[in-house]
Amino acid sequence: MTNGKGILLIISGPSGAGKGTVVSKLKEKSGYSLSISATTRKPRQNEIDGVHYFFKSKEEFEKMIEDKKLLEYADFCGNYYGTPTDFVNKRIENNKTVILEIEIQGALQVKSIYPEAVLIFLTPPSMDELEKRLVGRATETPEKIELRLKRAVEEIDNIDKYDYIVINDSVERAVVDIEHIVNAEKMKAKRNLNLKEILIDYSKSI
Repeated sequence: MTNGKGILLIISGPSGAGKGTVVSKLKEKSGYSLSISATTRKPRQNEIDGVHYFFKSKEEFEKMIEDKKLLEYADFCGNYYGTPTDFVNKRIENNKTVILEIEIQGALQVKSIYPEAVLIFLTPPSMDELEKRLVGRATETPEKIELRLKRAVEEIDNIDKYDYIVINDSVERAVVDIEHIVNAEKMKAKRNLNLKEILIDYSKSI
């Protein structure tokens, strides 16, 4: 028996670590939910409000910032993006593991507001493998790949700020590792203090 509450799970890692693939596999599992971001950018074709994003005006978004209704936010290419607190909290209350796939700065911002969040750093087994994956995409110039590798080194330098490291040498194994982490987190004593009262009340009836 647990307290019936879910977990906020933050997954970060360098470009090429396989975050998108791993998150997609986790979404297929029962009990996992991907957080939906709010944004001020215009919807693209086939994008649905409340499914792909919560589309907001600039004024609406800034009011959310003012009212502290965002776990984290950033201005990217002239548009705001952020994580609505209410959306996350409702799913956690319904025993969902809510996944945030965000970069390190945003992850640490969320952790400062929501200390119960579990931070996982997803990494390839080696820098050679990371470079191989980036080259294998065939979508970027050698110069762009070099910049991504330099950025990866900077990101890896911050892994001590995370709760767990998962090495993605196999997507299936990485998903299982993350599921084990979530299950262990759900069994932590600090997440199940309600059981103390239940057990004490039961002992009084003996």
